[in-house]
Amino acid sequence: MKPIYQYFFRGLITFLPVALTLYVLYLFIAWVESIAMWAIRPLIGDFYLPGLGIVIGAGMILGLGFLISQPAAARLLSWVELPFTNLPVVKSIYSSLKSFADYFSPGKKEAQQQVVMLKLPDNEMAIVGLVTRQDMAGLPPGLAELDHVAVYLPMGYMIGGYTVFVPRSWTTPIDMSVEEAMRSSLLAWMRSK
Repeated sequence: MKPIYQYFFRGLITFLPVALTLYVLYLFIAWVESIAMWAIRPLIGDFYLPGLGIVIGAGMILGLGFLISQPAAARLLSWVELPFTNLPVVKSIYSSLKSFADYFSPGKKEAQQQVVMLKLPDNEMAIVGLVTRQDMAGLPPGLAELDHVAVYLPMGYMIGGYTVFVPRSWTTPIDMSVEEAMRSSLLAWMRSK
């Protein structure tokens, strides 16, 4: 009976990430399409092309990006973010996601966004990661004194990842953009043609 139990849970653990990802994508696309239908119906009547919601959603995100890039929008954004930064549980989730998203923002210093190969001394195994912190200043005692760098090691299919603090000498910069490294990690470094 034990092998059946193990097989079931291994199958479930394999199935859930794929199924949940597809379901979330479906919900997002259906939500964007329904908003587009609601917004456009008064203007165009019954005429509607499938996928128009995606185009409108992309346009809205592009417009939001343009709006936020304007100097006067920073104050408005701080008002919008106020509830997200003050509610106890929401604050933890929002600040983590915002920090992660800010790391990949185009305005970040290139030195912070560095793709490296991490290799332990006297070990042939290597792993690709992203330097997320060049120095340990501002971290709790014990970490702050180290002459290390923080390297984020993404897992395949963006399930998560690990941050390790390693000596700088263990890392070798790779001539690759952060986006390329994340895309390659997402696909488990499988070659695509």
